[in-house]
Amino acid sequence: MEGRKQTSSLDSEGKSGLMASSSSAFFYRKPEPRSITGFHRTHDESHSIVIELQRSGSGSGFSGAADGSDLSSIVREKDLTLLGTLGGVEGIADALKTHLRDGIGGDFQDISRRKETFGDVIILVLLVCAALSLGLGVKANGLKEGWYDGGSIFLAVFVVIFVRSTADFWQKGKLEKVFEDFPVVVIRSGRRRQVSAFDIVVGDVVCLKMGDQVPADGLFVEGYSLRVDESSMTGENILVHINRDQNPFLLSGTKVAEGYAKMLVVSVGLNTEWGLLLSSISVDSREETLLETRLNKLASSLGFIGLSSTVMVLVILLVRYFTGHTKNEDGTIEFVPGKTKGVDVINNVLGIIAAVVSILVVAIPEELPLAVGYILAYSTDRMKGDHQTMVRNLSAFEAVSSVTTICTDLTGILTSNEMVTKCLIGQEWIEARGHSPIAPNVLELLFQGIRLTKSSSVQQFLAVTTTDDAIHSWAVLKLNMEMNINPRDFALLDLEASCPEKKIGVLVKNQSDETFHAHWKGDAEIILSSCSHYLDATGNIVTLDDQERQRFHQIIEDMAADNHQSIGFAHKQISQDEYENEVANSDIPNTGLVLLGIFGLKLLCSPSGKGAVEICQQAGISVKLITGGNALLAKAISMECGILPPNQGVNDGSMVKGEEFRNYTDKERLVKVDCIRVMPRSCNLDKLLAVKCLKENGHVVASIGNSLNDAPSLHEANVGISVGSQATVVLKESSDIVILDNSFASVAQVLRWARCVYNNIQKHTQFNLTLYASALAINIVAAISVGKMPLTPAQLIWVDLTMNTLAALALAAEEPNTELMKKRPVSRSDPLITNIMWRNIISQTSYQITVVLALKFKGRSIFDVHDKTVDTLVFNTFVLCQVFNLFNARKLEEKNVFKGILKNKLFIGITCMIVILQIILVEFLNKFARTEKLNWEQWAACIIIAAVSWPFGFLIKYIPVPDTDTIFNFLLRMFRRVLMTNRS
Repeated sequence: MEGRKQTSSLDSEGKSGLMASSSSAFFYRKPEPRSITGFHRTHDESHSIVIELQRSGSGSGFSGAADGSDLSSIVREKDLTLLGTLGGVEGIADALKTHLRDGIGGDFQDISRRKETFGDVIILVLLVCAALSLGLGVKANGLKEGWYDGGSIFLAVFVVIFVRSTADFWQKGKLEKVFEDFPVVVIRSGRRRQVSAFDIVVGDVVCLKMGDQVPADGLFVEGYSLRVDESSMTGENILVHINRDQNPFLLSGTKVAEGYAKMLVVSVGLNTEWGLLLSSISVDSREETLLETRLNKLASSLGFIGLSSTVMVLVILLVRYFTGHTKNEDGTIEFVPGKTKGVDVINNVLGIIAAVVSILVVAIPEELPLAVGYILAYSTDRMKGDHQTMVRNLSAFEAVSSVTTICTDLTGILTSNEMVTKCLIGQEWIEARGHSPIAPNVLELLFQGIRLTKSSSVQQFLAVTTTDDAIHSWAVLKLNMEMNINPRDFALLDLEASCPEKKIGVLVKNQSDETFHAHWKGDAEIILSSCSHYLDATGNIVTLDDQERQRFHQIIEDMAADNHQSIGFAHKQISQDEYENEVANSDIPNTGLVLLGIFGLKLLCSPSGKGAVEICQQAGISVKLITGGNALLAKAISMECGILPPNQGVNDGSMVKGEEFRNYTDKERLVKVDCIRVMPRSCNLDKLLAVKCLKENGHVVASIGNSLNDAPSLHEANVGISVGSQATVVLKESSDIVILDNSFASVAQVLRWARCVYNNIQKHTQFNLTLYASALAINIVAAISVGKMPLTPAQLIWVDLTMNTLAALALAAEEPNTELMKKRPVSRSDPLITNIMWRNIISQTSYQITVVLALKFKGRSIFDVHDKTVDTLVFNTFVLCQVFNLFNARKLEEKNVFKGILKNKLFIGITCMIVILQIILVEFLNKFARTEKLNWEQWAACIIIAAVSWPFGFLIKYIPVPDTDTIFNFLLRMFRRVLMTNRS
């Protein structure tokens, strides 16, 4: 919400008055218990800043007021002069009643006050037909009876528009709610809290780390090596360095590319630079998915067929009428040249046009693309609730059913929780302190490294991983390490990380002896490469010669072969002169380190992960492991998970290191990438190259990641999937699908759901086309034969809306099953309507046309009833045929259409609802539906005729159809063979 603007002016005596207007105003009520002493006012070309000093007196918490847009202008314009005039960051913080270390109070009243002050060509055709039908009906039957047909069409159009708008709003609203919001870490009352980005208020102190999105406009308070990507605002891919003196301004919507910081929020919501940019743009970014596009084209084609058919029927009916081939109810000819009155001619012609309009109602299958929205919205909502999976890109989610290759990382995705089982210092393996010969000073340095890289000071800027927790817990339990470190003992000077899982460095000053220390933690091979010495068990510093280096390398490889991830700790003490002359204004020293120790964390492929890999492989999907970890560890885990066959060698091209793959020529990469199953020691560039090569080779690629360096490959892949609740905003924005847990089994579940959605859309398409074809054919044949429609406009609208809208929801409720993962991925070149579907459509359409027309032409003699009851029997049987065919549509290939039906309670409920509504329409809404009440025998006859579609559909599925060739070419060849056989 916008803040309440308050302005004041000063007279020559220092007294305040009201200003008529001001370009900017900023108020500060200082909390000192003193009387008003005066005002200080600063002018420049664009601002008028007023600071008011007076007794706060009443209440606590935030009592000042400011216009959010005024504060935001300081950041947007990056005005250092104005910031300095206001006392810098400290002055703004004081004015906002914010403590730069402890943040705001954060109580309900404080937050409420801050929010209050600073917050921030077919529908047209149907309408024409409706108007025409309404006019014709009123003219022919009077206002009391004649409005039903036209009114029902108007109602249908309204419902179609309403349903479509609701579905779009539902989908868009869900996506906006999930993906514009994101968690933000703030400091309130001295405690770190995670809040929604929507709940940030002016005065909050926000903690930022690599990969975060800046949630509001603000000022840099403190931090290390902070660089932000402002390309979203400026369009330039240049990292901007943020510091306290030259550039303390942080803009919302930008991304933290490097470093860590705390930020003082000065503007939120629409008052931010990002908010102003968004408010100036009013564009619906929702694009049609591939299936929606294909179904829209299909609907347009069918609509053209329907319109052409109505024109043909109109011509035929008019010719029949004016040539004397139509008769009145008493058997006389309707039109006799020179004898029939002009008024009668007009009424009869209008009746013919009304009949054609009723065909047009069903001739335009608007619900085909609309059903995609229903099914996608329902399925993605279920995935979010049941599997903590959020879909950001519906088109990409559709593409999941076509995925042929998955590129995944190792730690936290395929493996289960880590547990320290080994620790090496010098040449000694440590199990517990009581049995360890390790010198106390060696252990103390190791403890410093463990505690400092997990200290609360570091946690303000860096998320703690499961690896950190495992090492810290082991040191506390096995080595009696103290849980925490006194923040007064060490002052954090700098913090550096290339990636949280690879390498983290801290530079600290020991307050007791004024010495400077650099501690590094990360992958043991990477840490070892930066070391020139190691600390032995007695505390002696030993030179790391080639022989010793090879010994440590062998230990790391042995750990990897035994499924252990190795984490190294190293240290370097820095003299005061070296710090002042070299280190203070540069990166933390990372050469010439002393190796302190190596921890081995046991990694096991989780049972669910192993099963998920097997499911993917059965589904025709190749799983490739691309990781920055050790080659032997990657090989061992991939064999355990089933990515590599047991005891397979690595000389067949199935395992290639990232550097080797990177050095291939473009042509070599394209040739070899398909064979590669494991790529250890790879960086984000290697994973990106692999994804590009796979796509160029025709694969549909899904890339899975859980760290910031995975963002480029996730963005490049056909489907980018980020996993883990701690995934950064940048990683999520690069993703199409976000899975909140780290299990590869959840990835397999997404594959199941995507295939299920595609399958459900096919089911609805088959059902809808059967309804469309049979209704159109029945009306056309009846119109040509007898000149009257068996199904009235109101009845057609009922069938169209009820069957399509409710059927889409019923078929959307079908959940994934194991059979879906036993088929190959859906090729993007595959037709949406398969030969199996055409077989089902043709057979069921033929049956419905046959039985309904038989009732139309022979119903009077069979049931000994009048024509209006026959038309009711036709309508009722037609609707019940759709109900029974809804069951047939559940299984496109399987003969048992009732398999799993009891698990789908929504399907059963919708089917029962349709039947109940049909009974009400026939028995109680006679005038609106133009029906007659039916007795029990007639109801039974309708049900039995419709139910025959079940055994008929069962038998039809025994007819084989070609897998590749179209069914029409197949039938043409069969017809030719029959002709040739007869001739011979």
